Amino acid sequence: MTQISAFGDDALGDLDAVGVAAAITAGSVSRHEVVEAAIARVEKVNPVLNGLAYAAFDRARARGSAAFPFGGAFDGVPTFVKDNVAVAGMPTREGTDAWVPRPAVSDGDFARAYLATGLVPLGKTQLSEFGFSASAEHPRLGPVRNPWNTDHTAGASSSGSGAFVAAGVVPIAHANDGGGSIRIPASCNGLVGLKPTRGRLPQDETMREMPIRIVADGVVTRSVRDTAALYREMEKAWRNPRLAPIGDVTGPGRTRLRVAVFTTSVIREAGAEVRDRTLATAELLERMGHHVDHLDRPPVPQSFIDDFLLYWSLLSFALVRGGRKRFGPTFDRSRLDNLTLGLDRHASRNLHRLPLAIARLSTLGRRMRPKVADYDVLLTPTLAEPPPRIGHLDPTADYAQIIDRLVDWVAFTPLQNVTGDPAISLPLGVSTAGLPIGMMFTARWGEEATLLELAYELEAADAFRLPQLTG
Repeated sequence: MTQISAFGDDALGDLDAVGVAAAITAGSVSRHEVVEAAIARVEKVNPVLNGLAYAAFDRARARGSAAFPFGGAFDGVPTFVKDNVAVAGMPTREGTDAWVPRPAVSDGDFARAYLATGLVPLGKTQLSEFGFSASAEHPRLGPVRNPWNTDHTAGASSSGSGAFVAAGVVPIAHANDGGGSIRIPASCNGLVGLKPTRGRLPQDETMREMPIRIVADGVVTRSVRDTAALYREMEKAWRNPRLAPIGDVTGPGRTRLRVAVFTTSVIREAGAEVRDRTLATAELLERMGHHVDHLDRPPVPQSFIDDFLLYWSLLSFALVRGGRKRFGPTFDRSRLDNLTLGLDRHASRNLHRLPLAIARLSTLGRRMRPKVADYDVLLTPTLAEPPPRIGHLDPTADYAQIIDRLVDWVAFTPLQNVTGDPAISLPLGVSTAGLPIGMMFTARWGEEATLLELAYELEAADAFRLPQLTG
């Protein structure tokens, strides 16, 4: 097993983002020093991890060396932005090399609010092609590797962000989630990953145009307080008036929660290691005083997986068929991977089924909520198995193989993208092979604060028992 770590005795040390910001404010380190430390860390581990999609080091150095503060609670803290949102001056490649991207003229809606917190972007991180796969293994751009074991995937689609935060390159990085892509890399890399309620954070126009807005933006972090502080600060820059604010969540809650736990998804039971870790987490919650009930399976119709896959395929259909209009004359569909092209074919053959599938998905949250109304939180595994080896989700393989393996592994995460409910993956287990295993907690619409309070409580109980990365 090969591990790789960027942690070292420099200006970043092993501090989280809140800690780095406090050190800058106290004057013990400068913004220039932490930016240089992060750049050095990227250069150390990226040749192995392959998480970097675009480097903006000179821009970050200029920002870090500025004589005056830019403002924001995270002023000077280095970060990365996932390579599927617009950042001024940076190209957006979407995890593929099927066209020649041009630098964005201006920040998109998400980046504008994200960077208003004071974070300094070092560039963009790698993702799977268009974010469709749960493992970034592009045939020409290369795989993104897991710092806990570089033979295994870092998860996707926010793979580069997950790998870099876990390895210590930066303490916080942008991720977004259309079928689990904040929670999946959080689980694979031993991180905190909160998918917020639909509409909680601003999104770029391309995300807002979807018939069902399944994508949510957020971050992956190494501490609960970083995630909580990021949402607090972003609410200062932009807030959805239809949602009550999360506010400043700084520690465990006092209310004892009613928790429902299940280890079976719509299609399968979790693997033995993951199931056992889920049940152990349920026992820990009971010892903490929470009320836990065990359910046989989620209250989700059997049609859900087929409906979600068809909707997912529609997104590929729109990108493949509208590629030249969206990406320009250099777009070449022959350079797309087998998963993207297979999803396109699946949609084209089943367009007649789309209206009913979209109708069922659009009403799923409303139909499901009464069935879990007695519970504050649902506990499930984040993923059905620990992170697989690179090659298990090879995008050059036959489409049928890829999609069967993909649906099997990510059986738990897509539900919250459809309902819009918030869900968080927490690093509450380690496999016998030494790889992180995440547990997922889902709350009611708009109740991220409940998830953050519970996460703080589990963190304080030393439930985040990951070994120290070496290498």
